[in-house]
Amino acid sequence: MIPPNSRRMGKYAPRSGPLSESGEKGATSAMIASLDSEGRETIDTPFGTALSELAENRPDVLGLSADLAKYTDMHVFASAHPGRFYQMGMAEALLFSASAGLAREGFTPYATTYAVFASRRAYDFIAMAIAEENLPVKICCALPGLSTGYGPSHQATEDVAIMRGMPNLTVIDPCDAVEIDQATRAMADIPGPVYMRLPRGKVPNVLGKYGYRFKPGKAQMIRDGADVLFISAGFMTMRALDAADALARDGISCAVMHAPTIKPLDEESIIQEVSRCGRLVVAAENHSIIGGLGEAVAGVLLRNGVNAQFRQIALPDEFLDAGALPTLHDQYGLSARAVTEKVKKWMGK
Repeated sequence: MIPPNSRRMGKYAPRSGPLSESGEKGATSAMIASLDSEGRETIDTPFGTALSELAENRPDVLGLSADLAKYTDMHVFASAHPGRFYQMGMAEALLFSASAGLAREGFTPYATTYAVFASRRAYDFIAMAIAEENLPVKICCALPGLSTGYGPSHQATEDVAIMRGMPNLTVIDPCDAVEIDQATRAMADIPGPVYMRLPRGKVPNVLGKYGYRFKPGKAQMIRDGADVLFISAGFMTMRALDAADALARDGISCAVMHAPTIKPLDEESIIQEVSRCGRLVVAAENHSIIGGLGEAVAGVLLRNGVNAQFRQIALPDEFLDAGALPTLHDQYGLSARAVTEKVKKWMGK
């Protein structure tokens, strides 16, 4: 079956993915399933809703998409502000070049596509047309990391590594619907270009009960603990919080520091928390183990002479299987159960 929300699957069919517990290939619905476990509140289209509301008082805000408005939640903005939305077609180079031109004219364009198409296909156009000129283009990209089961053509497992190396570019990896709403609004006032990884559709509400407020460039402690310090971004903060609850039942006390702004990284807060002696430090991210949050944190600690027992939870340096998301998250170590088991092993439990 051709996935209904896929624009380009390429000329090759997806590789065989893992089997479900019943021994059958995961269904398409499971390949695009919610990232959350059942029972947690979700909020529908937080990005599109926040952008539409922001634009009510910001006439400079525009929306653009590369044939993926419905699948990046930009369709909500397009419906609310049809005269300020531009459908650029299957052409990322055009999408970002046009966004650069609009930014030069005083607008604040929000440009959406899938993360693989922005990071892999359009890197040079973003670098030369947007980042080099430090223009206020806000690049919001769906399907980051292992948030789709459609295989390597759609899994942006290396996008942070690619984008983190680009000068002038702020990189944000929000946890949930609450943070997407807040970050979408805050991005308009961040100088220069921003790249945000974008969960879409029905997005879990994780941070709402903690009274969380997104602060650009800041990492924040969500919960404290004496034995383990998770430093996480994206939906892995949700998984770290769930794992912390499970580990507490085994007598392991876990702190969770959420670091949504991966560039510029909040080095001061990270050094301060890691310097509290005796805790296992675990960097957790929905990204390749190469070039993402974990290596950024490790570099900060090494450059500043901070010693810690350090581990990473991340995706392997390989092209991933296609299949049902819950199965893939277990397979590649991103599920709450997998995180819990890894930490227990590292703690000798």
